[in-house]
Amino acid sequence: MRKIILFGAFIALSTSLFAQVAERPAAKKPEFTVIKEIPITSVKNQARSGTCWNYSTLSFFESEILKKSGKTYDLCEMFVCNKNYMDRAICKVRMHGDAQFSQGGSAYDVLYVLKYYGICPEEAMPLPGTLYGDTLNNFNEFFEVMEPYVDAVAKSKAKTISTTWRNGLQGILDAYLGKCPEEFTYEGKKYTPMTFAASLGLNWDDYVSITSYTHHPFYEEFPVEVQDNWRQPGSWNLPIDEMARVIENAIMNGYTVAWGGDVSEDGFNRTGLAVLYDENPEQGLEGSDMARWLGLTTAQRRSEVMQKGFEAPEMTPTQEQRQKEFDNWELTDDHGMLIYGIAKDQNGRKWYMVKNSWGVTGEYKGTWYMTENFIIAKCMDFLVNKNAIPKDILKKLNIK
Repeated sequence: MRKIILFGAFIALSTSLFAQVAERPAAKKPEFTVIKEIPITSVKNQARSGTCWNYSTLSFFESEILKKSGKTYDLCEMFVCNKNYMDRAICKVRMHGDAQFSQGGSAYDVLYVLKYYGICPEEAMPLPGTLYGDTLNNFNEFFEVMEPYVDAVAKSKAKTISTTWRNGLQGILDAYLGKCPEEFTYEGKKYTPMTFAASLGLNWDDYVSITSYTHHPFYEEFPVEVQDNWRQPGSWNLPIDEMARVIENAIMNGYTVAWGGDVSEDGFNRTGLAVLYDENPEQGLEGSDMARWLGLTTAQRRSEVMQKGFEAPEMTPTQEQRQKEFDNWELTDDHGMLIYGIAKDQNGRKWYMVKNSWGVTGEYKGTWYMTENFIIAKCMDFLVNKNAIPKDILKKLNIK
């Protein structure tokens, strides 16, 4: 009898819960009107590799080429990986192990490779994953082999080491990524990586990195203190409002932006939206009862915010909040993406159109719509053509 009563209670509770779910209306979907959209190359898939920095930045340069010449290129990410991981390993060995060696990187790593090693088209090297029987990148085994090798050299107790270890590491890189060609033919013409890079028609000195923090003076350069910024290039430090102006000015004038930032946030979902949700219990949600709101758990508040979807209230990013989150490790260096457009929803909220490197996935087939507030609040730094920067800001930075 007790089992029957319990079963009946379970059914009643389940029915009540299902009724509540059924009564709750589905989150309203945004309807976007494109304000400005810059031509981009196709969406790629970094798959199981920590190479967003590579895919997003090469995509940025592909868009720069499109803007300048109208030509579409598919530049080779594995060429960049091959060159960059060797350089990073050499850095770790020189530092006797006191440096990070990982899959990650920065936009500057790609710029450095293009400038000093050149580049090749995708077709000049084996397609990602094919050398080890996969159809896409899978760096799991690759780094399980490579990291201990580099560690063993970097932490060697020998008084001196030879450079022979580089040959061994190059063998690992070539086995998993493919050997970088010394010469190749593209569209009937022979190139080396350096002559091919030169043929793209870009000036590598046109590109600058922008950020916004208060622990360094504004209008000066400093290397952003994150581990993947291991080459230590400088980023120009702007007040938050001017950083925001640079991004908008770039897009409106036909320049894309290679954005690096934090996507490990509740407001960044896997379907293609990113919103800087305001979950501050002191403010609550519009129309909610304050006492009830303060009594909800974090998960319950998040559920209510998510229910409002793109219409949920947003926080306004501030200079102080950016600095606080950077210093306490909340604002992290997670992901690189390409900003290529601006849109507005039916409520007039401004969104940036952002190309991802997770394949043709999500509601918008590889594009994420990210609110301006999210882009500014969660930005670590970004790479942009200096000609996309407003003239008054260029003057403050003394960039010619």
